[in-house]
Amino acid sequence: MKKIVFQLIVTTVFMTQVHAQNNDLQLIEKTIDQYLNGMTTHHAASFKEAFHPNATMKWIEKKYEEVNAIEALSAYVTSDDPVQTKTYIKAINIAGVAASAQLELEYETFSFIDFMHLLKIDGEWKIVSKTYSTRPKNQKE
Repeated sequence: MKKIVFQLIVTTVFMTQVHAQNNDLQLIEKTIDQYLNGMTTHHAASFKEAFHPNATMKWIEKKYEEVNAIEALSAYVTSDDPVQTKTYIKAINIAGVAASAQLELEYETFSFIDFMHLLKIDGEWKIVSKTYSTRPKNQKE
């Protein structure tokens, strides 16, 4: 009898954790979709929904750059018209209240490869850091 009760407790705890993680996965995907919507439609307001106000964006072009993500992305999307873009969520990893996601935004001649770090802040998943690189269209991963 003790063995059955123990198995029920373990199963209940496991199923509760799986349900919580599935719920977090859906909420993270929603946050990422807000970012992707901003990038594909050039709707800058979407970034305020996806990012924490102090989120950073980092990259290396000629040198290391670090800026406020919302400000830089808003300036980027308001500088020209939207273009055809395919978006992919390559991976999402969750560990408690922290998560990371790898994304690809494919344009005609190149792709942005984004690495996002998210935190669950006051019950909401927010992107706190974006690091990215570009890859020419003909270059393999």
